Amino acid sequence: MARGVNKAILIGNLGQDPELRYTQSDTAVCNMRVATTDSYTDRDGNEVEQTEWHNVVAWGRLAEICNEYLEKGSRAYFEGSMQTRSWEDRDGNTRYTTEVKAQEVQFLGRVAGDGAGSSPPPPRGPRGGSGGSSSGGGASSGGRGSSGSGPSGPGGGGSSDGGGDAFEPDDELPF
Repeated sequence: MARGVNKAILIGNLGQDPELRYTQSDTAVCNMRVATTDSYTDRDGNEVEQTEWHNVVAWGRLAEICNEYLEKGSRAYFEGSMQTRSWEDRDGNTRYTTEVKAQEVQFLGRVAGDGAGSSPPPPRGPRGGSGGSSSGGGASSGGRGSSGSGPSGPGGGGSSDGGGDAFEPDDELPF
């Protein structure tokens, strides 16, 4: 019989700025609160919106990149696995939390109407490892599903969708 599947995919908005910390062994950990909103029509024909809040955690280099490029209101795609952990609070009680352990993040921009003068996140993000398929800690953001430029970069011979500027890498980006 096949094993179980532990996969979580979220597309949502950050409710606050990411919180970056470092463990005692100097590993980066970034905690984020992500809101997803679903809507449905009730019996009376009214549209009802329901918002769920999710705890998302990123580790290592992905944590540092999330902290650098995401902020309150940023829209992002998170893919990872569900993880439950426990700890003791100040009163000695054992507490539990369930969170999404992010393995891939794609930056999708900001919510419409937020910060008209702010610049959007970079269209392509980091690739964990040395390309190819990533295992474990490798994560990527951007890239997949973007239109206008293929894997060979801007002007790579792909068909244009008629809009958008070509992406030009900046030496200051960490990838």
